[in-house]
This record gives sequence, C-alpha cells and structure tokens, in this order.
Amino acid sequence: MSVSGVPLLIHVNGPSGAGKSTFARAYADRHPGVLNLDIDQVVSMVGGWREDFWTAFKAGRRLAVGMAETHLRTGHDVVMPQLVTGPHEIAEFEAAAERAGAEYREVVLAVDKQRMHERFSCRARENASELDRRVDEVVARGGGPVLLERIHDQLSAYLETRPEHLVVHADDLGPDETYDAVLALLAQRSPSTFS
Repeated sequence: MSVSGVPLLIHVNGPSGAGKSTFARAYADRHPGVLNLDIDQVVSMVGGWREDFWTAFKAGRRLAVGMAETHLRTGHDVVMPQLVTGPHEIAEFEAAAERAGAEYREVVLAVDKQRMHERFSCRARENASELDRRVDEVVARGGGPVLLERIHDQLSAYLETRPEHLVVHADDLGPDETYDAVLALLAQRSPSTFS
C-alpha cells in the first residue's frame, strides 16, 4: 500500500544529473510495491528506440501514463523520475492520478548550471548502460552543454507556473541527504509519516 494512505504519483523533476533516477531507485527499493516508472526504461522497450529515440519516447510516454494509472489503482505509489519543462508534458499524468483516486506530487531536485554540468559529465564517465549512453548521444547531438543550459532555463520558467511543486536544493547534497530531504517535504504534505 501507499506509504501515505493515499496512492501518490511522485514526479521527480529536475535538470540532467540532479539525482532523479537515484532517488527513484532508492524510494522503490525501500518501499515494497512502489513502481519506479523511469520513462527512459520504458522507451528502451519500444522497437527502434536506438535508431529513432524521439519517436520511441512519444510511445514510451503514452505507455507510461497507462502504467502509472494501472499501478496507482492497486493502492501503491508510483515514483517517476522525469525531466519536464512544459505543462502539456505532465497533464496526462496528473489526469491519470486523478482518475485512479491518487494524488500527484511534483518534487524538483534543483541544481545550478555548474553543478548540472559537473554531474552530467561524471555520469557519462561511470559504468553507463546502453540506454544512458544513447541518451547522452541524443544530448550531445542536440548541442551538449548548450542544450543542457537551454533546458535548465526552460525548467526554471516552467516552475514559475507551478506553485504547488516542492523543491529540494540538491547542489551540495549527496544521495542519502537528497533522499531524506525529499521525504521530509513529502511528509509535510501528508498526514502520515514517510520513512
């Protein structure tokens, strides 16, 4: 069951390298029954994703909406690490949560541009999966650092329109500290205690 009593769709937003996927894995690992809905992973299940990532991404996002709603209807939480920079990108997920009788929470892991670049560069050097390498290639072809900065600016503008989002300033936080900070924020919005 959900750790809050009401199923939650916890959307973890933030720039590349902020720690979205790390948080989502930790949350799912520590809460049995939670679905870690990493849309990039869903994309990699769509044939042709290596050759045409963006077409597969559109299909993956549609699949993810259905997966989120189905899982929320079981009474369990869904944690979704996904960069979103426009309301249209998340509207279907908000609607899916509402149809499932769940609550949608957007948590933003905020890092400044310098830290974003540092973390993204480190990520590229670690034991990257084929999917991570492909995403990095898509970013590089789109402009690399220039694209990352443009997305950072778009995210900042988007968040100004989202007064209900929760923010964790993660510039100087490690994974465990980030995890604790996110749970503390979620607990403030819930009558139950997260752990």
